[in-house]
Amino acid sequence: MEKPVTQQAPAGCAVACVATLLGTNYESALNLFRDGRNRHFTSGFYNNDIVRVLEKKHIKAQARHVTKINPGDIYKEGTIVFLRRGEKYPIGHYLLRKDNQWIDSWINFPNINPAKAGFRKRLPAEVQYVIAIEF
Repeated sequence: MEKPVTQQAPAGCAVACVATLLGTNYESALNLFRDGRNRHFTSGFYNNDIVRVLEKKHIKAQARHVTKINPGDIYKEGTIVFLRRGEKYPIGHYLLRKDNQWIDSWINFPNINPAKAGFRKRLPAEVQYVIAIEF
């Protein structure tokens, strides 16, 4: 089981998911994102940003909206999910499916000093988008 990467900024969950998926560190993954140094502190990242970064690394990925009729590949190994914005996650949150668990890059949210990554058995909020990976 791989060690999960902890996000290093309030909006850095996408970076941490990509770092864990690629088996690299946060800093290396951050450099793959356009304007990553600013965005992981401010606006965060969108599904298409993650898809572009994975394609740079020759990993095919596709972002899809999740509905009750079309739940997507939520539980497929390597899937990144975006949790809907709400009271629990005001800007939303990305998690990665790995080893039949959810890797949460900020499992002790809202405590950021220090943030900690960890594993979850269940999703802590409703999934809005799925980024399905094709290995």
